[in-house]
Amino acid sequence: MTLQRFHPIGIPGQPWGPAEKAQWLAMQRRRRSHADEVVAPVRALADAWDVLEYGMLEYAGERYPLLALRSRGWDDGLPVALVTGGVHGYETSGVQGALLFAREHAAAYAGRINLLVVPCVSPWGYERIHRWNPDAVDPNRSFRQPSPARESAALMELVAPLRGRFLLHVDLHETTDSDESEFRPALAARDGKPFEPGHIPDGFYVVDDSANPQPQFQQAVIGAVAKVTHIAPADADGRIIGSPVLAPGVIAYPLVELGLCAGITGAPYVTTTEVYPDSPRATPEQCNAAQVAAIRGALDYVLAQPQA
Repeated sequence: MTLQRFHPIGIPGQPWGPAEKAQWLAMQRRRRSHADEVVAPVRALADAWDVLEYGMLEYAGERYPLLALRSRGWDDGLPVALVTGGVHGYETSGVQGALLFAREHAAAYAGRINLLVVPCVSPWGYERIHRWNPDAVDPNRSFRQPSPARESAALMELVAPLRGRFLLHVDLHETTDSDESEFRPALAARDGKPFEPGHIPDGFYVVDDSANPQPQFQQAVIGAVAKVTHIAPADADGRIIGSPVLAPGVIAYPLVELGLCAGITGAPYVTTTEVYPDSPRATPEQCNAAQVAAIRGALDYVLAQPQA
């Protein structure tokens, strides 16, 4: 028997219109502070990094600066690595892991590669602990032209002048129990489709680009993270979240085709991390450390390659 999960907004089988989206928006509540938890820590790094404000979002009178950290002493002769977090605002370790890397680990790569770190792509979603922006749009399906998400459009504009110079992009994410209990049912209701329950894996995994697979690189990231936390096993069908497992902890998506953040740079090496913060075997500190390990494992691998 198929489990049917009811969502309180809308009529089953009918996509949301403006009234349903307004009803959904009215239910959202600010639950933490982007200013305190992201903006202040980023600006505190101004002695070691160049702090860039690459845009300003305004939603219903609330203003959110979009901030990036750029290597101090940027060298146009070096390749570029991009680290992004908080594309889905509710995925906390992506934001805090990016900040932890910038604060405590990035100096080890000075003079070897230019770093561009965007800790929180979706600040409104960060404050509401939500996957979408206030227009009920998922920024991580919106990295295309023209973008329906202002968060995605602003990041693409930041990245555009550097296309062709990126060697690496690490996009930090989480897979959570709320994906199955809240966000996927909401997506099905919004689009007027039936909700089909899935399986949340217990552990860390990565998403490769099926259009440009880099299996050795992905395994290097997995190997680095395995020293910090456990790697997600395949389910009984040999899959993770419905996708075939290509190697331990590795699945693949067509990144550009799906409008995903990891497809925006054209870098030869890209990975999307997926931490599982709801595991009884992981603490928030471990989740942040896993994101840092993924970034460092990725950087160490690409810098060891001849083209670097």
